[in-house]
Amino acid sequence: MEGLVIKTAGNVFLVKTLAGDLHECVVKGNFRIKDLSSTNPVAIGDRVLIEKTSDEQTYFITEVLDRSNFIVRKAANLSKQLHILAANIDLAILMVTVNHPQTHTIFVDRFLATAEAYRIPCCLLFNKIDLYGAEDSEYLEALIRLYESIPYPCLKVSALKGEGIEEVRSLIRGKICLLAGNSGVGKSSLVNRLNPAIQTKVGPISDYHNRGRHVTSYSEMFEIEEDTYIIDTPGIKGFHTVDMHVAEVGHFFPEIFRTSARCYYNDCTHRHEPDCAVLKAIEEHRISQSRYLSYLSIIEDAGDGKYRE
Repeated sequence: MEGLVIKTAGNVFLVKTLAGDLHECVVKGNFRIKDLSSTNPVAIGDRVLIEKTSDEQTYFITEVLDRSNFIVRKAANLSKQLHILAANIDLAILMVTVNHPQTHTIFVDRFLATAEAYRIPCCLLFNKIDLYGAEDSEYLEALIRLYESIPYPCLKVSALKGEGIEEVRSLIRGKICLLAGNSGVGKSSLVNRLNPAIQTKVGPISDYHNRGRHVTSYSEMFEIEEDTYIIDTPGIKGFHTVDMHVAEVGHFFPEIFRTSARCYYNDCTHRHEPDCAVLKAIEEHRISQSRYLSYLSIIEDAGDGKYRE
């Protein structure tokens, strides 16, 4: 039988068949997907083949069907492995908060660069606008001007108050969407607001550290309305890129890639080379300093051998 992986919890996968039946499944044997060195060869969003055991008490996943795409990050404490966040995604949504807790731009840029690397459309969803004072609101508007200029679609919402929710609903309609972000930014609150029947758990924010606490401990796909799904993922503290060569990193920053066509050297890394159009653009404030620092941080990851042999 063919089915869709809609929930992952350790080594157990909840699969929804084409007939709409739900089965808890485990992976049959020790297999890898096309030599992909990942911690999870089966990911949420995968379309799989399953079969019953002889006692009809257990279902096995026997095959993962070809993926249209997937998105990964570095696996925790496993420097040469990756973790697949989700597969077969139409849109990746990164939820961002400028405060309560603060999402750092380096986290945003690493996520966006990874989405670019795996050719997944991405948008930024700025939440908790009901909590921001004048200074936070000014910073929020600056961030939106920056990312819309690249361009990435940006939306402002208050999942708690319901502001901006209809715009989100229009954005995701008819799509399978990955919802990612730091712990505490309001992912579960958004899912609950989009479909109140779901009622996922919502966690508190630590006043001392201004950080969210993990509530979602596994990935799950929720049906918001017909043919519209959101994959809610556990909160991510940091987003480490993987499998990027130094020469490729600039390709995943659209404004750097566009500008690099005017560099003197074809293999310019935009760090120290003469007649570098990117460095000139940074000096003239046509490329954001924060984006450039994020680019350099990924260059360091790619160049020091931590994530790739």
